Amino acid sequence: MHHTEILTVESDLMWPEKRLLGKALGIRLFEQRLLKLFGEGRLFGTVHTCIGQEWTGVAVAEHVRAGDVLFSNHRCHGHYLARTGNYVGLFAEIMGRAAGICGGRGGSQHICDANVFSNGIQGGIVPVAAGIAMAKKQAGTGDIVVVFIGDGTLGEGAVYESMNLASKWELPLLIVLENNLYAQSTDQRETLSGEIEARASAFGIETMRGDTWHPQELIETTGVAVERVRKHSRPLFLRVDTYRLMAHSKSDDNRETTEVDGYWERDVLERAMKEHAAVMDPLERDLLAELDASVEMAERSPVARLDELTHTEQPAAWRAVEFEPGQRMVNRIYEGLRTALAANAKVLLLGEDIEWPYGGAFKVTKDLSRDFPGRVRNTPISELAITGMANGMALAGMRPVAEIMFGDFTMLAADQWVNHAAKFEYMYNGQVTAPMVLRTPMGGKRGYGPTHSQSLEKHLLGVPGTRVLALHHRYDPASVYERLLSDTVRPLPTLVVENKILYGERAGAEAADGFQWFESGHDFPVTWLRAADEPDVTLVCYGGMVQDAERAAEVLFEEHDLIAEVVAPIQLYPLQMETLGAVMGRSGRLLLVEEGHGFCGLMGEMMARMAEQGCNWKMRRVASAEQHIPSAKPLEMEVLPGVERLVAEALELMR
Repeated sequence: MHHTEILTVESDLMWPEKRLLGKALGIRLFEQRLLKLFGEGRLFGTVHTCIGQEWTGVAVAEHVRAGDVLFSNHRCHGHYLARTGNYVGLFAEIMGRAAGICGGRGGSQHICDANVFSNGIQGGIVPVAAGIAMAKKQAGTGDIVVVFIGDGTLGEGAVYESMNLASKWELPLLIVLENNLYAQSTDQRETLSGEIEARASAFGIETMRGDTWHPQELIETTGVAVERVRKHSRPLFLRVDTYRLMAHSKSDDNRETTEVDGYWERDVLERAMKEHAAVMDPLERDLLAELDASVEMAERSPVARLDELTHTEQPAAWRAVEFEPGQRMVNRIYEGLRTALAANAKVLLLGEDIEWPYGGAFKVTKDLSRDFPGRVRNTPISELAITGMANGMALAGMRPVAEIMFGDFTMLAADQWVNHAAKFEYMYNGQVTAPMVLRTPMGGKRGYGPTHSQSLEKHLLGVPGTRVLALHHRYDPASVYERLLSDTVRPLPTLVVENKILYGERAGAEAADGFQWFESGHDFPVTWLRAADEPDVTLVCYGGMVQDAERAAEVLFEEHDLIAEVVAPIQLYPLQMETLGAVMGRSGRLLLVEEGHGFCGLMGEMMARMAEQGCNWKMRRVASAEQHIPSAKPLEMEVLPGVERLVAEALELMR
C-alpha cells in the first residue's frame, strides 16, 4: 500500500455515542443513495461523495452555534447534513427540484441553507469565508466561520493570500483541512512539497491535528479548536487526516484496490456495523426508511423551471444634468465615498496603500482612514483575496468597496468576480445578495506602459448578475457612489471603472453654446450632450473618451460646420439599449468609440444589437490599435484613439 503513515493509526478507539454514530451513518447512507439514484438516471450533474470522511462534518457541527457560518467546497454534503439533517431539501436540490434548498439552481456543489454555504471552485471559498469572518468581527457577534478545504486546495494562491490577511487582522476563522491524500486522481506526493501544518504556521496561525479513525478524539479536538477561535478571535488551522473511500466523482477512481480495501477495513462505521450490530442495525433500518421517504418527498416536487436574470429597462425621463462645476474628479469620488461612509456604518473600504497619509495611488481615499478608523484598511498585494473578502463581507450584509490599484490587475481577481460575486444570488436562489463594489482606474495616456495602461473592462462585461459602470466628468461621480452604496438601488456586485486621465479634470456639466448635457433619469443613466439643432453625427463613447469626444465635437463644428452630439452611458452592463437607441438615431450616423481594443468590444456589441433591430444607420467603430500600449508618449498617442482620429473618422463617416 502507498500511504502507510495514516494506515498505522492504532486500531482501538472510543466509540462515539449512538446519536453521533447515527448522524455519521445517515450521511453515508444518504450519499450511497445518491450514487444509486445517479446510476438510475434520477439525478443531474455530478456527485462528489465524502464517504469515509463523514466524521469531519460531524465533529464541527457538534460545536458550532446558530450564528456561526460554515463554508464548504464541492464535497459538501456531509458538512451540510451534519449541521441540518435536511435530507429532503438536499435530495431535491441535487435532483433539480423546486423544493431543493436552492430551488435546484445549485445542485450538488452549490448550496446555501442554515448558515452553510458551498462553492465548487477550489480555493476561492477561503477569502470569501475570511470576508464573512471580518464581518462577524466588525459586528462583535462572537460568531466564527469554518471553511473546509482539501489537501489538493493547498496548491491555490487564494488560500495563502487569505491566511495572511486572516492572521494579520485576527479574524475568527477556523480552516479545516480534510487531508484525504488525493487531489481528484493525483497522489499527494506528486504535487505537495513541505509540511502541511508549516504552511499555516508560516503566517503565525496555530495548528491542531486529528483524524477520522478516532472520531471521539476528533470531536474533542475540534471542540477545543472552535473554542479557541471564538475566545481569541484568531484563525486556527485544523488538519484532519482521512481517506475518501469512493471515487472522486461517481466512478473515476484509479487508486490501487488493495490500498482502498485497507482503508475500508479500518473505517469506523464499517467496524461499528460489524462489532455493534445490535446498535447499528436498528439505526440503519430507521435511516433507510427516512431516506426512502425523503426521496419520495423530493421527487413529488416539480422540476425547477428556468428563471432567467432578465434586465428590465425603465423608460427614460430625460432631464438636464444638474452638476455644479469646480472640483476635480478625484475630489468628487472622494466626497462620494466619504458621504457613504458617514451614512452607513456597514460601508468599508479595502485596498492597497489606501490609508492616510498615502491615500491611494491616485489619492482618492486621502484622509478617510483617519476619519473612519478601522473602516478603511490597507491590504497586502493580494487582489484575489481583496475581492474575495469583499464578496464574503457582502454576503454577510456589509457594503464593501474594494480598490484594485490599476485596472490591469482586475484579471488577478477575475475568479472572484465571475465564479463567486456574479453567481451567489442566482445559484443560492435569491436567499442572499452580494453588493460588493470593485472600483479601479482604467486607461492610458499617462505613460505607464503595457501593463498599467489597458482598458480591460470588456472582459468583465456580460456576466449575468453583475453591473459595470464607467464614470466621466460630465456626471457627478459622488452621486454615483452615494447611490451605489445606499439601499435605493438593486444590490448587485458592481465594477466601477474610473478612467485615470480624468482624475485631475474639473468635473461639471458645462457645455458649448448651443449644447446641453442631459441624463436619462435612470439610477446610472445614459448621458447625452444634446444639440439645439438637428445633429449631423453622433459620437457614442464612455469613460475617458467623453473628454476627447467633446473636443472632437467642437472641432467638427468650428472647422467643418458639422453638428456632433455625444452619447455616453454610465452603465455599460446591463446595457440600456432602448434608451441609447432613442437618442443615437437622431443623426443616423454613429461613431462608436472605446479606448480599449475593439475586437469583441462593447461598441461591437452595440452595433450587433442595432443590426438585429433592423437599424440602417451608418456606423463606424474607433478603438485602440491592435497592439500593446508603449510607454513612450508619442507612440502611446498613436496607439490610443484621440481627438484628431475622432474628427477624421467622423468626416469619413459623413462621406
